[in-house]
Amino acid sequence: MTPKYDEGTIRTLDWQEHIRKRPGMYIGKLGDGSSPDDGIYVLLKEVMDNSIDEFMMGFGKKIEVTIENEKVVVRDYGRGIPLGKLVDVASKMNTGAKYDSKVFKKSVGLNGVGIKAVNALSSTFVIKAIRDGKGKEIEFKQGKIANEKDIPKTDEQNGTLVTFVPDIAIFHNFRYISDYVVNMLKNYTFLNSGLPIIFNGERLYSRNGLRDLLEENMDNGSLYPVIHLKGDDIEIAITHGNQYGEDYYSFVNGQHTTQGGTHLQAFREVLVKTIRDFYKKDFDPSDIRASIIAAVSIKVEEPIFESQTKTKLGSKDIGPNGPSVRQHVGNFLQKELDNYLHKNHEVAEVLLRRIQESERERKAISGIKKLAKQRAKKASLHNKKLRDCRIHFNGKDDRKNESSIFITEGDSASGSITKSRDVNTQAVFSLKGKPLNTFGLSKKVVYENEEFNLLQAALNIEESIEDLRYNKVIIATDADVDGMHIRLLLITFFLQFFPELIKKGHVFILQTPLFRVRDKRKTIYCYSEDERVKAIKTLKGKPEITRFKGLGEISPDEFKHFIGSNIRLDPVLMKKHESVAHMLGFYMGKNTPERQEFIIDNLYVEKDEVA
Repeated sequence: MTPKYDEGTIRTLDWQEHIRKRPGMYIGKLGDGSSPDDGIYVLLKEVMDNSIDEFMMGFGKKIEVTIENEKVVVRDYGRGIPLGKLVDVASKMNTGAKYDSKVFKKSVGLNGVGIKAVNALSSTFVIKAIRDGKGKEIEFKQGKIANEKDIPKTDEQNGTLVTFVPDIAIFHNFRYISDYVVNMLKNYTFLNSGLPIIFNGERLYSRNGLRDLLEENMDNGSLYPVIHLKGDDIEIAITHGNQYGEDYYSFVNGQHTTQGGTHLQAFREVLVKTIRDFYKKDFDPSDIRASIIAAVSIKVEEPIFESQTKTKLGSKDIGPNGPSVRQHVGNFLQKELDNYLHKNHEVAEVLLRRIQESERERKAISGIKKLAKQRAKKASLHNKKLRDCRIHFNGKDDRKNESSIFITEGDSASGSITKSRDVNTQAVFSLKGKPLNTFGLSKKVVYENEEFNLLQAALNIEESIEDLRYNKVIIATDADVDGMHIRLLLITFFLQFFPELIKKGHVFILQTPLFRVRDKRKTIYCYSEDERVKAIKTLKGKPEITRFKGLGEISPDEFKHFIGSNIRLDPVLMKKHESVAHMLGFYMGKNTPERQEFIIDNLYVEKDEVA
């Protein structure tokens, strides 16, 4: 029977209903907090952007952020939202001061939507403004006013206080990962020199802007001092390290454009031209940019982003009457970098040697690469190492952020995942046995080793991480000693040759249940011994308990529960102070007394805990 279509089927949604029904339009993907671009971090960013805009306009000397369990509190000391418009700012779409270019000339928040999205997607949202001894506070529940009060007199400093709790009905089992929050807040300090941000009592601060950002994010030092260039509405920092790949941090009006955009594209192209002109040699672009670590920040009037989450700049021009983004970045970089290299001969010599080293390595493996590409193409077509999905991270589909690839070992495990996966967004790559320990090896091994060559081809990261085909690279191995070893070997491979994958939050570990506890009425899957004990108490009686020894023992029908909407992922994270070289040397290098002592000490700890 054809569904009825008449006037009664036409609905007009309230603003908060629309946001809650279509959250992806406003904050991108939802997620559970395991990925840095998950929705709960976008909510924090939307609130922070407003406070940062105040600071950029010269108001407010610090911002305080507190996250305790699910509750987020942000307090700035700017001018405070005008009290008579507080309700409108928090709950009327397309309302804000950012439309007035005289008030907020080059701000982050532009379309008056962000704070409303936070309000609608929170179970509780409280906004309080203080202006010149008076205040107003409004409490919302899922976007609807629950309480409102005027504060006729107060000694509190001017500013805005926002408190919100993301709605568990929208975000389900979410958690804030402190490392992701700190990274976000530190980026704000790098872009706003002199601004202290206090996060859970810890003071985050930068004096030297993007230079500090690079120096803090370099694993093993740089080949030469950071080249730090500053101009009107533009700041660039450049150096080269010892790692493989290219590492970029790009920003527009204080917004971390994780997917780059027109400004980063201009930087990469003009950098090559400037270096070629300076040395008067036609170097290959990949040799110039090999091992580069760079940060680019520009300010644009009325920027155009490719989505509400503002992760990629689409603007072609700096402003209504200004030059193009390419001209602005290009003219500045070409002039300032050329001047710097002429004045700093030692740096110019070190850079030249680095380019030449990259050129020699590239030529040495060029023949191997050609054969490896042919082998990868043949293997992908005939041996089915890769069961691909339809939607990819480097594509244009709206669900591209959902794209993922499971890296697993063994036919039974890969078979179960393949049969139960979402063929639109989930790919499977099957390893054959344990991969090679790549610690200390050159990139030549990536092409000589069939497994790694095929994995690199599947991920599409040979030329650039920007071509990555899957947003999430998920290591799916058994939870036994062999499975743990395979995890370490894969993480070593990524850190050795493609560290940006881990630094940019693309690598995860799949959690699978250790136990199944069930009776005639209910089945509970348990991921730890504690969960098993709770499940037994919940079901009472004598339920059937199954211990899963490996992924291959879990049927495809059951696997659907673990890789669908309830998927549990642990992100592979690196602390800022951790050096890739030191960490790999300690865990994956030749056995040392130091590591032996570490293993023995931790074994004793486990015995004590068991006792």
